[in-house]
Amino acid sequence: MTSTIIYKGEYRTEAVHLQSGTQIETDAPTDNNGKGERFSPTDLVATALGSCMISIMAMSAEPRRISLLGTTCEITKIMVANPRKIGEIVVKINIKGQDAYDEKERTILERAAMTCPVIESLHPDLKKSVEFVWP
Repeated sequence: MTSTIIYKGEYRTEAVHLQSGTQIETDAPTDNNGKGERFSPTDLVATALGSCMISIMAMSAEPRRISLLGTTCEITKIMVANPRKIGEIVVKINIKGQDAYDEKERTILERAAMTCPVIESLHPDLKKSVEFVWP
């Protein structure tokens, strides 16, 4: 098993990562009868995409002695109706760590990000808008 989840009432859950014991609470968003006081499950899906993309970029960068320290990712999740689902995830990756990256390094890192396991797992109909901002 990877995790366990318990329903806490009022559209809130608590998930426990079994290997580490780390806990995450979720809450339904305000536009879907929740309080919006925590990440919603769909927020976690969108956030997982950005986290995965940066992690895979770092795994590709490290053996090449490329620094990504301080790189950030901004995520915007756009919901659609009928059926209610994520319609688009907008990802903006702001690259930091070095003053400059050559074209080969940029290509390697961008390709790595675009093949992360989360992006490969998302349905092809889900629009993924990705922007890389280089120094």
